Amino acid sequence: MRRDGVLVTADGTAFQGRMLGSPGPATGEVVFNTSMTGYQEVASDPSYAGQVVVMTAPQIGNYGANAEDEQSDRPYVAGFVTRSLSRIASSWRAEARFDEYLTHHGVTILTDVDTRRLTRHVRRHGAMPAAIGDLADLADLADLAASLPPMTGQDLVSTVTTECAWTEDPHGAPVGRVVAYDFGIKRDIVRAMVGRDLTVTVVPASTSADDVLALEPDAVFLSNGPGDPEPLQGPVAAVRDLLGRIPIFGICLGHQVLGLALGAGTYKLPFGHHGGNHPVRRLADGQVDITSQNHGFAVDLWALTDRTAPTAPGIPGADLLPDRVVTDFGEVEPTHQNLNDGTLEGLRCRDVEAFSVQYHPEAAPGPNDAAVLFDEFLERIVQDGC
Repeated sequence: MRRDGVLVTADGTAFQGRMLGSPGPATGEVVFNTSMTGYQEVASDPSYAGQVVVMTAPQIGNYGANAEDEQSDRPYVAGFVTRSLSRIASSWRAEARFDEYLTHHGVTILTDVDTRRLTRHVRRHGAMPAAIGDLADLADLADLAASLPPMTGQDLVSTVTTECAWTEDPHGAPVGRVVAYDFGIKRDIVRAMVGRDLTVTVVPASTSADDVLALEPDAVFLSNGPGDPEPLQGPVAAVRDLLGRIPIFGICLGHQVLGLALGAGTYKLPFGHHGGNHPVRRLADGQVDITSQNHGFAVDLWALTDRTAPTAPGIPGADLLPDRVVTDFGEVEPTHQNLNDGTLEGLRCRDVEAFSVQYHPEAAPGPNDAAVLFDEFLERIVQDGC
């Protein structure tokens, strides 16, 4: 049954709508996602733990939900906000309506919201804590939202990582073994590697470098995940121990963990990058990939120099990133740049086998432009094995 509800941000701004699902109150950092499809993959992405997701597309849920599209065993969003939530599921793949799926898992839903106004508020004032609940409790919700801690400093990986290691084997003859750190790994990421005939062993985020090497992998993968990367001292130390000893590939939070292990810094973006349509330029050849992204922090390579990061008006250029930096593990160069704000989207170590990108090349949801990165990872594994 739909009832009057409201989302209140930490600065006291209220956005009314109609509530479904769990009665709440639901709390988390409010962010917006610009994907037009893939809403179930968004909801079940562990990277969204601790966040209330606002979908900017006007209608959500029209093709329903199904088990194949799930990226984990349940939704991880703290709350889900839409302009219009479809009451039907018009797809042969649908096993339930999307609102039924969220309600079954206890997610608080707020629909009939002016999501354009809410998105503009987040863009103008930044991602911030928010609370969703009954409209009658508006004053209490405002106090609750104002009391919530910011995302900076929060270790959310410990709330989503696997408790014990597990392995998925390819259907064909395996060509290598990958140990994947689970910072909040998505199922389609594992599928992308298994589909390339790699045996994938997923391990908890707290796994030491020695325990990883004891599994005799051919490479290590650092997954996506939620929260601030800087509190993850254990994983960062493990990656430092692994650098130079085995090939490493990181995405999203894994990219940030690799950056910290190399000695770079990280910082909070005003409202992050969330969606399936973010343009990223390959610095080597200028080609632009349209990418799937979900992150609120970025890596700062300028922290490894004695210079201050420059700023420039208009379309961001490559001069917003250093050409090359020197680390304890040799030279590192930026490889990809976000064309919306000029932030770093990828890096490569020149003297050890390690590279990473800030986005999601498995495209769940999103375009397939960057899937070639998994092929590059496979090539490094095979070459290293030979």
